[in-house]
Amino acid sequence: MTTDAALAGTESAIRIELDAWADAVRARDIARIFSHYDADIVAFDAIAQLQFKGADAYRAHWERCMAMCPGPMIFELHEVQVAADEELAFGHALVRCGGTDPDGKEMSGWMRMTTCYRRRDGRWRVIHEHFSAPFDPQDDKVLWLEP
Repeated sequence: MTTDAALAGTESAIRIELDAWADAVRARDIARIFSHYDADIVAFDAIAQLQFKGADAYRAHWERCMAMCPGPMIFELHEVQVAADEELAFGHALVRCGGTDPDGKEMSGWMRMTTCYRRRDGRWRVIHEHFSAPFDPQDDKVLWLEP
């Protein structure tokens, strides 16, 4: 039986994972970013493909995304929520993501993120990640609104 204290500890561990992952993204450190993912990850991102299966496919996508965001990286997690048990956890957040153009103008937008973790060999790994942005069905334009 899992105690409330154990679950709180697990939720805290997931928040630490999320913070370390976000730091790696801001540093553009692909190796550190991917130290958080399971080899069999299935990811749904807001751009490019419908889905990515496996760490190699998702890594190539991250590398392309990093190339689209020149300048200092903007990657902020807001309104983070986490729920967990002994073996599975999920979190969701609003993410402000982007970079700056060659003239120093900020190019960023807001997305929704859900991430699912599984504990394997004593370590939490992301097994599913989903980024999305709402859109206006009348004109199919993405809504990069602030929360």
